[in-house]
Amino acid sequence: MKSYNKWLLLGIICCWSSMACAQLQLLPGKEPQCVFAGDARNIAVVWHNTGDKTADAEIHMRLYQTSSATAVQLSEMLWKKLQVLPQQTVIESARLDFPTVNAETKFLIQWLKNTNHVIGTTEVLVYPTNLLSELKPLAGEEPLGVLDPQNQLKPLLKNSGVDFVDLGNSELENFPGKLAIVGSFASVVQVPTGLTKRVEMLAKKGVAVVWIQPPENGKKLQPSFYLVPEGKGAVVIAQADLTSDLLENPESQLNLIYFCKLALHPQRLTLPDLSLQP
Repeated sequence: MKSYNKWLLLGIICCWSSMACAQLQLLPGKEPQCVFAGDARNIAVVWHNTGDKTADAEIHMRLYQTSSATAVQLSEMLWKKLQVLPQQTVIESARLDFPTVNAETKFLIQWLKNTNHVIGTTEVLVYPTNLLSELKPLAGEEPLGVLDPQNQLKPLLKNSGVDFVDLGNSELENFPGKLAIVGSFASVVQVPTGLTKRVEMLAKKGVAVVWIQPPENGKKLQPSFYLVPEGKGAVVIAQADLTSDLLENPESQLNLIYFCKLALHPQRLTLPDLSLQP
């Protein structure tokens, strides 16, 4: 009977602890967050208080590097004392240091109340800082052509060891290489007259071109990116938001690499296959 009472008491304590933590929830994201390796990377977290009383808690973080078979704890630290009003949802940002990686690597952040009650987890994909070095073999023996009016891409290419020609200092249509990236301009009004014709001439020579469009202020319906064959080459037209914040956003750099590959090796559009694969 004493043993039964002990387990009953333990069960009540566990249930009480779960209820105490249940009012504060971490709302998970639909997709893992993506950051570069390095110090003080921002991770967004959204908290919600489902209870009728203010939730006060000291939130701790545990960082794990994971694989398909293992999870290695790298650090544990106090994040902050969090206060969330009843039925309130708050958006916060946490800064974490991620180690150097050589390829896409999955990490897991475990959020705890008072070091012992797990509230939720956040998945993070961490990427090497030299992602754009993949453009070097794509460009072949000639340097990459770059028309970068906002000077966002050129510093990143330099840091990644990618040779390039600044097309802002030469005639665009005379570029002798096989791959060129054009844009993005800050607005439509800054686009030089005749740029469309010059890009067309470049592609007809056999150059693969990625043309990042300036931000659109209107509500014109258009695809996020599309391929335009021109003579011996092709132009990938991509909207500005797909490559925004190249310095801090790995997804933007991955998008740019994909667009370059698509311009070099155009693919015919096909109907989607929605059948379940075995």
